[in-house]
Amino acid sequence: MNSIEEKEKLLEIKDLKKHFKLSRKQTLKAVDGISFDIYKGETFGLVGESGCGKSTAGRTIMRLYEATEGEVDFNGDNVHAKKSAKELKSFNRNMQMIFQDPYASLNPRMTVKDIIAEGIDIHGLASSKDDRLNKVHALLEIVGLNKEHGNRYPHEFSGGQRQRIGIARALAVSPQFIVADEPISALDVSIQAQVVNIMKRLQKERELTYLFIAHDLSMVKHISDRVGVMYLGKMAEVATSDDLYAEPLHPYTQALLSAVPISDPEVERTRERIIIEGDVPSPVSPPSGCRFRTRCPHAMDICANVSPEWKEHKKDHWVACHLYNE
Repeated sequence: MNSIEEKEKLLEIKDLKKHFKLSRKQTLKAVDGISFDIYKGETFGLVGESGCGKSTAGRTIMRLYEATEGEVDFNGDNVHAKKSAKELKSFNRNMQMIFQDPYASLNPRMTVKDIIAEGIDIHGLASSKDDRLNKVHALLEIVGLNKEHGNRYPHEFSGGQRQRIGIARALAVSPQFIVADEPISALDVSIQAQVVNIMKRLQKERELTYLFIAHDLSMVKHISDRVGVMYLGKMAEVATSDDLYAEPLHPYTQALLSAVPISDPEVERTRERIIIEGDVPSPVSPPSGCRFRTRCPHAMDICANVSPEWKEHKKDHWVACHLYNE
């Protein structure tokens, strides 16, 4: 793997916020000021408990949601700047999404052939009907399906096959960047590895960049070059996959990783489990200071009053925690 200095930034996420107005007095702060970069050709894993804001972050980066504040730069172009219809069309071609529920994201009234070809039609990427069909057949083959599958409907497939169709649809317009929003969480464990391996192979073949959103930290380690940990709308930690799993800095990351099963029974039996007490606070009224302090075993007085600074603790390893202040 190349060092980060040698890599070229594809995305820069700068103090991104996405708030939802629930009423005149209540605002849900789903994403509340996150910053990180994604480099060309890498997989950036974004993890955290349900409700931490990771899926909202992915959709805001994609401009499926308009940002409340902050900036997303894609190849130096501000995603949320005002764009003409032509600019939006070009942008949408370069950024695609694979959704969590492959059945809900596929139109049940369309054949698989037409679902995959939808992007090809919108962007005028086929020169004729035969060219369109050949492109669809090639895409089906790339994700491990037969060309005969193109004439069937989504309900005729298993969950794993539907997710392959979702991947083929995302690839149809030759994007540079794909947001994979919990793409394997709805699948059987035996199928999850197959889908991840397809994604890894396609990344090499097509020089793709992924934002891989998940809560399964063991699978995230398998696919990600770098990993970001989110808690209640904020980034807690970002590091290379190896560094994060070998030396997690944030107490929340430490607790999450202590729950990941290890294949060695001796190590599994002797290692310490860190139990996070209490429930996740509401993003409508998050705690003052550090958002994790109400559940943190190391909470100090400063944690209630001062929000921890997002800083590089050591090379390429970022953390927001008062334990690492000078």
